[in-house]
Amino acid sequence: MNPMDFFGDHTFTMVFWGTTIIGVVAGALGSFAYLRQQSLISDVISHAALPGTLIAFLVLSAFGFHGRNMFALIIGAVSVGTIAVFCTNSIPRISRIKIDTAMAVVLSSLFGFGMLLMQYIQNNPIPDKGGIQDYLFGNASTITRADLTVSLLIGGLALLVVLLLWKEFALTTFDREHAAVMGFNNRITDTLMFATIAVATVIGVKAIGLVLMVAFVVIPPAAARQWVRTLPGMVLLSGVIGGLGSAAGTYASITFGPLPTGPVIVVTLSLIFLFSLIAAPERSILRRILRQRRTIAELKAVT
Repeated sequence: MNPMDFFGDHTFTMVFWGTTIIGVVAGALGSFAYLRQQSLISDVISHAALPGTLIAFLVLSAFGFHGRNMFALIIGAVSVGTIAVFCTNSIPRISRIKIDTAMAVVLSSLFGFGMLLMQYIQNNPIPDKGGIQDYLFGNASTITRADLTVSLLIGGLALLVVLLLWKEFALTTFDREHAAVMGFNNRITDTLMFATIAVATVIGVKAIGLVLMVAFVVIPPAAARQWVRTLPGMVLLSGVIGGLGSAAGTYASITFGPLPTGPVIVVTLSLIFLFSLIAAPERSILRRILRQRRTIAELKAVT
């Protein structure tokens, strides 16, 4: 498809910019989860987003408001997602259960509850319930100008929080003891940090679906880490990779399709990660192989 035709179509333009915003925000904020070795916390959040979204939908409908209000649905999803993160991190502190098991328990419990709510909504005459199942697998074509505006505002607010609390987030990520000595409350910092990650995850659930949204938070930081050594460089590059991968995947899914946008974006991000893994100058597989061969050659020369 000609780029002029692509950007001349309102629906295509909404999908393109919507997924690009999701990729930038999720990629940048996912860096902190990656560095804390809790990348899969985004999977917990995305699955918790389902009951959070549906609870908000039911509350709005019960009070006679429009149930599909994007802002209210995001607030509901972020609230339950943040609670899910709190529960996930609290279980290992108060018991002998490890973090991976806690993630699995919280994820499956909330997802099961979400599926029950979805079944209830589908079986009852509730207004505006059409398409509510899109939150499972996503439907990028449903992005409206209002959705785009809300995603941009909330995503921008999350990034602003990170900038304002950069020192606290960085210290808590790399040295919690030092952060506590300096007077920072690690629990409050953790709550704010994971709330921003919840925002990054939740704003993409409608377009991408909770099944694939974890890739937007995990893959860009993993790719960026192969190229940079500093936290600012990683956050910036991860956001760029998330945005470019989302934009390229969206364009490809429409131009060579119609293909499902979410899966095409994930494949695009995976190819970027694979390239980074192979070609990054300092941490690449090729670099490691060459270094090993050089070491072997030096040992043979000595012997």
